[in-house]
Amino acid sequence: MQIGPHVLRNNLFVAPMAGVTDRPFRQLCKELGAGYAVSEMAASDPRLWQTEKTSRRLNHDGEMEPRAVQIAGADPVMLADCARYNADKGAQIIDINMGCPVKKVCNAWCGSALLQHEQLVGQILDAVVRAVDIPVTLKFRTGWDRANKNALTIAKMAEAAGIQMLTLHGRTRADGYKGEAEYDTIAAVKAAVSIPVVANGDITTPEKARDVLAYTGADAIMIGRAAQGRPWIFREIAHFLATGEHLPPPEIREVKALMEHHLQAHYAFYGEYLGVRTARKHIGWYVQDLVGGESFRQHMNTLTDCEEQLNAVRHFFDCMSGERLQYRPFEEQMAA
Repeated sequence: MQIGPHVLRNNLFVAPMAGVTDRPFRQLCKELGAGYAVSEMAASDPRLWQTEKTSRRLNHDGEMEPRAVQIAGADPVMLADCARYNADKGAQIIDINMGCPVKKVCNAWCGSALLQHEQLVGQILDAVVRAVDIPVTLKFRTGWDRANKNALTIAKMAEAAGIQMLTLHGRTRADGYKGEAEYDTIAAVKAAVSIPVVANGDITTPEKARDVLAYTGADAIMIGRAAQGRPWIFREIAHFLATGEHLPPPEIREVKALMEHHLQAHYAFYGEYLGVRTARKHIGWYVQDLVGGESFRQHMNTLTDCEEQLNAVRHFFDCMSGERLQYRPFEEQMAA
């Protein structure tokens, strides 16, 4: 798998997720088998570039290459300037967001809202590709709603503009994250273009990864929500694709060490006040399907000190029985 001059370790990618795929999480996923990860989306408005939030999102210090930055906006000139700014700051790949379905993004005519305006899409693609001499990729959805699916048109426009990779989420903007992703449109796009196509949406297990790759013919898969609290899913999928066999659940002592590593990197990245608070969601995802996880999550959310929070995590795993993680029965997970 290759994007421009960058040869990737594999075809298992981490999806950009606002508030989730910060540098510590991206780096951890890469260490656990992901071949590629894209940053949280950065606004194209130059008034926001120097804010603490945006500066943190664009922080790639020490991150495993290639460094990919996703940009969002609706103005071709501003997006082009944003691409140049990020390239000058060390980005090696620019990804354009036309896939986010969140209302506050779409209400600003950004993200997947752009799919309603094909002429503007073309102007944005042309402007960003011309602005930088590094690869530009596109993440988008199948259309605005199910009656207006135009992914095939957008894909052909993107290829003609010089976009070097497409990531397609198998839902429309109107779908949000409801229902099930469909893969027929991804297969059609893959058959229609010669640039790499990445399949995204509802890939939660090694079997699903295998089946989506086979059905769509996609060059790679992108995993988002399924990696929350389970960053080792990438090595599980890689092993299954290579051998047809499942890895056993990770050892408790390994997960404890991984969480300590993640949390310490998280605290260093955000500082004490923000670190302890923004870590809560990650800890919640790690333990949500484990025996005793829900009661621990509720207790952990009351802690306001990083060391206290880290010690609570250590104690939780020290008290677990057995050698490997034990998940609650599937019926209990679904009921929750």
